[in-house]
Amino acid sequence: MLLKRFYDDKLAQASFLVGCAATGEALVIDPNRDVDQYLRAAEAEGVRITHVTETHIHADFVSGSRELATRTGAQLILSDEGDADWKYAFAREAGARLVKDGDRFMVGNLKVEVLHTPGHTPEHVSFILTDTPATDRPMGVFTGDFIFAGDVGRPDLLEKAAKMVGTMEAGARTLFRSIQRFKQLPDYLQLWPGHGAGSACGKSLGAVPSTTLGYEKLANWGLATNDEALFVQQVLAGQPEPPKYFAEMKRINKEGPRVLHGFHRPERLPETRLGQVLADGGVVIDTRPWSEFAVGHVPGTINIPLNKSFTTWAGWLVPYDGPFYLIVDDACTQCVDEAVRDLAMIGLDQTTSYFGRDTIEAWAADHHQLASIRQISSSELAAEMRKGSVTVVDVRGATEWEAGRLPGVPNIPLGYLKERLGEIPQNKPIVVQCQGGARSAIAASVLRAKGLENVVNLVGGFAGWQAAGQPVERGAPESPSSRRVA
Repeated sequence: MLLKRFYDDKLAQASFLVGCAATGEALVIDPNRDVDQYLRAAEAEGVRITHVTETHIHADFVSGSRELATRTGAQLILSDEGDADWKYAFAREAGARLVKDGDRFMVGNLKVEVLHTPGHTPEHVSFILTDTPATDRPMGVFTGDFIFAGDVGRPDLLEKAAKMVGTMEAGARTLFRSIQRFKQLPDYLQLWPGHGAGSACGKSLGAVPSTTLGYEKLANWGLATNDEALFVQQVLAGQPEPPKYFAEMKRINKEGPRVLHGFHRPERLPETRLGQVLADGGVVIDTRPWSEFAVGHVPGTINIPLNKSFTTWAGWLVPYDGPFYLIVDDACTQCVDEAVRDLAMIGLDQTTSYFGRDTIEAWAADHHQLASIRQISSSELAAEMRKGSVTVVDVRGATEWEAGRLPGVPNIPLGYLKERLGEIPQNKPIVVQCQGGARSAIAASVLRAKGLENVVNLVGGFAGWQAAGQPVERGAPESPSSRRVA
């Protein structure tokens, strides 16, 4: 038997290839949209992909199951659990085999058993793997978004992301019952979760690639909690804001992702086109590092640096209902391809064209200047706050804000900033602040692109503020989402 794990750092997402050496057959579990990586791995290992499956209708990336099955001719296997709202609409068209709890299928000599593990989503299943030539006992379980290292899948996404009101508590109770059933399996079983640290599918995921059921019973709060009411309270508390694009991912993955047949490089536009694109209201994403963007950028562009967080913030801030454009450093030969791949992974396929870095220099030459964003230190900001001469906005998540913040400073998480601009008074300079300065830098660019001129970024964010010995306020005196900026 061969087992290969694939991990996408930007999505914090794991997928797996399981192969039977005796027959050359292989199964891929939870593939993402970059399907070429599985094809290359199968070829290198001397196996052919004969089965493709996934644990549930994903919310944080576009599934590659349909594309991989189409390109290989493999049998597509999908969950038939859950109610009518959580059925795969494209299953019949794709020739998928639908499975329920207790169903089994073979991949060569490897036995895969379906275990219904609802709670994160109603249709969620896990896959129990048995290497039958070695033993008739199972070896491990692919748990998807059910159980992670150190955490369990969040049951609130249906309500918070998919807007299915009233489903959070019911989902939490279902998840508790799924865990109690799962705990009856042998402690020696290996667990291969579908996400690692950094994923928004939980609040405290560990970074280790695999674990065991026995260890998770000891170390995972979700498995250690035996009181249902307490579990419901704990699992719903402190979850991060689900990115807005999660709802779009649910729709795409349920209806059926478009088959791309690989990623395609968009057209490179001449620098003379940028002015018209902006005048027409086009969304233009400058992917350079913040340090370069702050010093000089084309007015009206938004800065989302092409780094580990690019996919997340693009999903929050780039529109799904129209075209958008990129500014990419051409000196980096792989950057265009990287950006296109990252965007396609979350369903942003309409990148029709891009501009090179020389577009910025050309703009400066034609308009004699570039826009810039001023930065302020913690000591300078403290002095301005004492005088009441600035408006400060904390763009971190609500849980971070409650744990500690600048005194009197309200919270508008970065992902909701565009929708809540009306809450920000514009009669004073606006200082944006996050934990370390990265999110507030993006926030500053969003505000500037929306026409707010006097925007300042706090260097070092809340961490720098604390390190400088400035006063801190803690607790949740009122809901941050309802508190107006003053």
